[in-house]
Amino acid sequence: MSPTKFALVGGSSWRAEFFYRIAQALPERFTVLGATVRDESKGEAIQSQWGFPTYRTLEQLLEEHKPDLDFVVVSVPWALCAEYIKQLARLGIPVLSETPPAPDVAGLNEVWKIIKETKAKVQVAEQYQFQPLHAARIQVANSGDLGKISQAQVSVCHGYHGISLMRKLLNIHYENATITAHTFTSPVVAGPDRSGPPKTESITSSTQTIAILDFGDRLGVFDFVGDQYFSYIRSNRVLVRGERGEINNDNVNYLESPDTPISYRLERLDAGLNGNLEGYYHKGIMGGGKWMYKNQFVGARLSDDEIAVAACMDAMRNYLATGVEFYSVAEAAQDHYLNMMIEQAAGSGEKVKTSSQIWSTDFKE
Repeated sequence: MSPTKFALVGGSSWRAEFFYRIAQALPERFTVLGATVRDESKGEAIQSQWGFPTYRTLEQLLEEHKPDLDFVVVSVPWALCAEYIKQLARLGIPVLSETPPAPDVAGLNEVWKIIKETKAKVQVAEQYQFQPLHAARIQVANSGDLGKISQAQVSVCHGYHGISLMRKLLNIHYENATITAHTFTSPVVAGPDRSGPPKTESITSSTQTIAILDFGDRLGVFDFVGDQYFSYIRSNRVLVRGERGEINNDNVNYLESPDTPISYRLERLDAGLNGNLEGYYHKGIMGGGKWMYKNQFVGARLSDDEIAVAACMDAMRNYLATGVEFYSVAEAAQDHYLNMMIEQAAGSGEKVKTSSQIWSTDFKE
């Protein structure tokens, strides 16, 4: 199979480099044809570092590469994302969009209408469902061992990312919810950021958002503080409860029968540790004597988040070949909508009831 050929809009962004690293690590699967970078000096630096051409505008990129493109990755701020999706949709060019595909409900509705009108092939690069440990948890939640899932508490990632994981664990699609939410600010020692650890110790403010989403027969609890992404002292947490058992972080407990409890840990397997000479890469997650997740990019030295983004890219290739969606604009719109409703509830201090939007109505049809 020949490599999937893609280009990027927003090629100087922090997230764009994930796609570059993945293509570099997996040249047999992915090829970057080019990227748009408005700043010429930044574009030249990217060309020098990564070895593909950059362009100042999308029109210049498409003039050079449109016949060879499989899809375009749109990695730009929210306010610009919708415009690029609409432009590419009208040109019939498949799009893998960063999240979310528009900043507000009006924008989401507009993007959804354009996609329906043009029958554009658009998916969204929501990667958290594909991170190894989360993928293993979703597999356990869907296995039936825990019985019907009734609750998912997710403290892993912000906003729509956290909501996407919650929905996957609860098997929620577009059901409406009653939301209560609060924010709480507390002091914390400043930790690392994208540029690395701080040079000196200092105290900063940390704002936590806690929300309860009541879907009637299922309950979602969202809890996140932005420090968790890089912090050495703020941990991620996941609790999934079903009628027969639960997942508590890495631990799985369920009843095989009323007098037979089963317990196991989700164990990470990596090559290259403790004298192992296979190379340094992630193999997968095992639990209860079987694989709960197997890395499809064995051999490549990728972080968990890079593995997840690569899985989005591979799923995009499969979507273009088969039509099987992996994270649609409708899903992305729903997760962003729920996040906006959380913000509304936290700001007002009152319960907020969600309502069916155009993308959820179309899904039911």
